Amino acid sequence: MRVRTYAEAELPPDLAAQVADLEAQAWPGATPGHDPALAPRVMVLVDEEGAVAASLALLFKPVRHGGRTYRAAGLSAVVTRDTARGRGYGGRLVAAARTALAADPAVDLVLFSCDRPLVPFYEAAGFTRLPGTVLVGGTPGQPLATDAPGFAKEVLADFPGADTGAAAFEGARIALYPGLVDRLW
Repeated sequence: MRVRTYAEAELPPDLAAQVADLEAQAWPGATPGHDPALAPRVMVLVDEEGAVAASLALLFKPVRHGGRTYRAAGLSAVVTRDTARGRGYGGRLVAAARTALAADPAVDLVLFSCDRPLVPFYEAAGFTRLPGTVLVGGTPGQPLATDAPGFAKEVLADFPGADTGAAAFEGARIALYPGLVDRLW
């Protein structure tokens, strides 16, 4: 198994089709792909035959918080092929994403939300849960917050290039506003 990373627009067609299939399994009816304004990169874990076992997207945008602007990245559309689950492939890919983002000098902060039952999975890859933190996605006119009724979301983070840590973000409402395509990442 090898991890490969591509700008979403440069993802080879055979891999793009496999990623779209994986995402359709996990989120039936969802439109594949991400807002180009978020500079999406796709990471895939590919076996020797070229089959995608797991994929995720990395999204990027400046985030203003506490009077500062952070160069933020987030994980989105993390998925493992249903027939490959339970083998550690998703964890391997998420850990590779964390390592890649930590090495990227253009990233101060990694911030994303996940369903509550998935928190231990992301913590095992080195991300920190931010208790009480709420991400507000969508747009200012059409917001979607992780504490909206019916959501069971938690916010996780990593601080590779920031001179601050989790304490500056715990319990805060953070205006992510990635737009209407990737309402939350």
